[in-house]
Amino acid sequence: MAVAVNIAFEAPETHHGRAPSHERPIDLVYLATQTKGDKAVEIEILQMFARQARGCLQALSKKAGKTEAKAAAQRLRNAAIAVGALRVASAAELVDTKGVDADTLATVASAVLEAEHFILKLAR
Repeated sequence: MAVAVNIAFEAPETHHGRAPSHERPIDLVYLATQTKGDKAVEIEILQMFARQARGCLQALSKKAGKTEAKAAAQRLRNAAIAVGALRVASAAELVDTKGVDADTLATVASAVLEAEHFILKLAR
């Protein structure tokens, strides 16, 4: 009987381990906890992030020095983490570790574009 009770109250096994919010370009659950569920604040923060991400991407695409590129990548990574844009954060981290080249720049641009499109759809 004790075995049956233990089985009944154990957490179910999940093989996927992914939450729907982590599959999106922006983790809306994380953002909602940061903004205490205020949708207007969420949209405003996301729009500010999109502008900042675009500026960081432009700074990365310029033929700036290594120091400026690292600073732009770190700004982008920190801003992305703050809003839950985990793909953008990991792409910016690639630039921070590997430097700016065609592949890392394309990865960052793709992640930023995906996040911007997601934000535009939310703002409609």
